Amino acid sequence: MSTLTETRTGLSSAEVRSLREQYVPKGLHVGTPVVVASASGALVFDPEGRRYLDFVAGIGALNLGHQHPEILAAVREQLDRYAHVSAQVVTYEPYVRLAQELDRIFPHAEGKAVATKSVFANSGAEAVENAIKIARAATGREWIIAFQNSFHGRTYTAMTATGKTKNSRMAFMRSTTPNIAHLPYPYPYRPIAAVGEEELAELHVRLFEQALDTNLAPEHVAAVIIEPVQGEGGFVVPPARFLKRIAAICRRHDILFIADEIQTGMARTGRMFAIEHAGVAPDLLVTSKSLGAGFPIGAVTGRAELFDALGPGTLGSTFGGHPIACVAALKTIEIIERDGLVARGGEIGRVLRGRFDAMAERFASIGEARGIGAMQAIELVRDRKTKAPAPDIVDATIRAACERGLLLLRAGLYSNVIRTLVPLTITDLQLNEGLDILEASLAATAKDGGGSR
Repeated sequence: MSTLTETRTGLSSAEVRSLREQYVPKGLHVGTPVVVASASGALVFDPEGRRYLDFVAGIGALNLGHQHPEILAAVREQLDRYAHVSAQVVTYEPYVRLAQELDRIFPHAEGKAVATKSVFANSGAEAVENAIKIARAATGREWIIAFQNSFHGRTYTAMTATGKTKNSRMAFMRSTTPNIAHLPYPYPYRPIAAVGEEELAELHVRLFEQALDTNLAPEHVAAVIIEPVQGEGGFVVPPARFLKRIAAICRRHDILFIADEIQTGMARTGRMFAIEHAGVAPDLLVTSKSLGAGFPIGAVTGRAELFDALGPGTLGSTFGGHPIACVAALKTIEIIERDGLVARGGEIGRVLRGRFDAMAERFASIGEARGIGAMQAIELVRDRKTKAPAPDIVDATIRAACERGLLLLRAGLYSNVIRTLVPLTITDLQLNEGLDILEASLAATAKDGGGSR
C-alpha cells in the first residue's frame, strides 16, 4: 500500500534535510526547515502532508501563486512545440512577443511614450549585469552610482552594485568589479538627520549632487541603478520626491536612470511597476522574479536607441529568453491585467498595513510597519527610543510561525525585518489566517522578551 511520502517524493522531510546537509554547501542559506513535496496557490505541503501558508512566494517570484493552471497550460503547450532553440541561433515568437508586451506596459512619462527594446537573461542578477553593460556601452562612460543598503544580485557586477557588505559581499570583497560608487539611500525610520520626510529627501538629493561635484564627475557616470523600494534592504520606501529629483538630475547630466524592479515589479506594489508611484520614467527597466511566474527569466527593457548603440554579438545568452519562460511571462502579464491583480495588490496591502498597525499597538518590539501595496514589512527593535535592532526576535518569530504553519522570511540591513510577499491570488481567508498566525507567533516571542505592551 502506497504511503503519502512514497507517492510524493519517496523521501521523508528528515531524509531530504540529511541529504542537503551532506551534499549542499552551507553558503546556500535556507530560511526554514520545511521540505516541499507539492504546492498550490498560496499553500505548500511537505512530504508528511503538513500544510503551510506561503507568505514568501519564492522570494517574490510567485505573484500568481504556485502552479497557476493557466501558466502550466501555456508551458505544456509550448513544450509540445519546442523547449529550447536559443535566440542567438533562430528567432521564435515567444521572445519577440514578450519584448512587444514589455514595450506596451513600460512606465513611460505621461504623454511621452518612447520606443523600447528588450533583451532577456536567466535571472535578475544577469539582467542587472546586462543593464550596466548597456549603460556603459551606450554612454561611453564607466562609473555606476548605486545606493547603500541595496541588493541587485550575486553575480560579480550585480554583487558590487549591492550596497550591503555582510552576507552578500563579505567573502568576495577582493574580487568585486571597479567603478561602482554607493551613495546614501533615504531610510525614513533610520534617518541620517532628525528631519521630516521632505527635508530628508532634500538632504539625500544634496548628498547626491555633492558626490557629482566632488569625487564623481557627471561626465564619467553612465547610470544610476536604484530600487524604487529596497527589497532585501527591508522594504525601505524612499520619499517619492527623492526618486523624482534623482531622475531629474540624471536627465540634466545625460546619466541613465536604471530602475531595478526585480522584486517590486508585476503588480506587487499596487502598480505594475513601483517606479510609477513616483511618476518617473526610467531609461532602463530591470525585471525578473514574478515576470516568469516561477520560471527563470530576467529582462532589460529600455529606450531603443540605447540598445541600438551596441553592435551584433554584444548581447546574448544560450538560455536567455528561454521559450518556456517567455510564454509563462506572456501569460503572467495577461492574467495580471485580466484579473485586476494590480488593484488586488493595493487591497492586500491595505489589509496587511491595517493588521500590522494594530500589531504595532500591541507589541512594543515593532518599531515600524511600512511598505507600498502588497509589499509590507515590520521592523523589530529592542527599544523604540534607541531603535536597537532585534534580529533574534525576528528569527524566533519566523520559527514560531513555521511551527504554526506559516512561511516567512527576514530582510533588512540588520536582519531585523519580517517581510511579506504573499501571492496576489491569495484568498482573504488565507491572508487573514496567515496574519493570525504571525500575530500569535509575535505574542509567543513577546513573552520571551519581545516587548508586549
